[in-house]
Amino acid sequence: MDVSFLGGPQPQLGVGVVAPFDFALDRELWRWVPDDVSLHLTRTPFVPVEVSLDLARLVSEHETLDAAVQALCAVSPQVISYACTSGSFVGGVAGERAMCAAMVQAGEVPSLTTSGALIEAVREIGARRIAVVTPYTKSVTDSLEDFLGEAGITVTGRAYLGLTRHIWKVPYRDVVDMARAAVVGDTEALFISCTNLPTYDVIPQLEAELRMPVLSANQVTMWAALRAIGVAAVGPYQALLDPVARRGPAAMNGSEPVDTGPRATPEAAFAGSPAPPEGEVADSLEPPPYPPEDTGGLPPV
Repeated sequence: MDVSFLGGPQPQLGVGVVAPFDFALDRELWRWVPDDVSLHLTRTPFVPVEVSLDLARLVSEHETLDAAVQALCAVSPQVISYACTSGSFVGGVAGERAMCAAMVQAGEVPSLTTSGALIEAVREIGARRIAVVTPYTKSVTDSLEDFLGEAGITVTGRAYLGLTRHIWKVPYRDVVDMARAAVVGDTEALFISCTNLPTYDVIPQLEAELRMPVLSANQVTMWAALRAIGVAAVGPYQALLDPVARRGPAAMNGSEPVDTGPRATPEAAFAGSPAPPEGEVADSLEPPPYPPEDTGGLPPV
């Protein structure tokens, strides 16, 4: 059958994504992307280091970014995003800005990072006091809190898993448990860190329960990258993406949060918790509060 009358596929906008070597959630990124946009992903070279501050520094070296950006430029993306939270906050606010500048210099394409997108998203929803959930060890979580503090954002509570690998297999129920423990006091929003932690389906449910905006690493990365090229991200009833959601049940209208029972203080969340699975190492004497059941796989972002 002659199909020449169709004229070929419709033009696509391109978003380049530089991900760490261990990134496992390509499919999740695509869920925020409309049909007229294509994602072009490349990964940083493998290094035999578990997730830590050292790994965050290694995967964000400017030489590494330079090579990845040049590879992506072969397909002419309209914007390039570095999709790694820890890799983009480990150097502080100045380090994040320097990463963006290095990427722009390498490819002459507008560039952003996950941590920069986070700051932009927090400002977009008008929040100044947020709770933080991470799969990281204490030292990496501390570094995120320092980064947010530099940007004028106060961390009101937090919960973390203490993991150094296997993060993309953490189930939603563990993310929800951490969120409930982290949201204490005068909190205006929740951020779920790490681009290797699944979050897409849990965001609207948490917003409805906690009655506040819920941001995640992959969500803010795609939101900022698409906004940079004049395209809206897609997602079911997420406050960052949908102004209607900000005025709905999960909105920030001063409503009292749903009572989910007693919530522990951030550090008290570790008291009496089980030890991490064999092979998992936290960087403090406190065991992680919610170890995932499945411990196979590669190190997380």
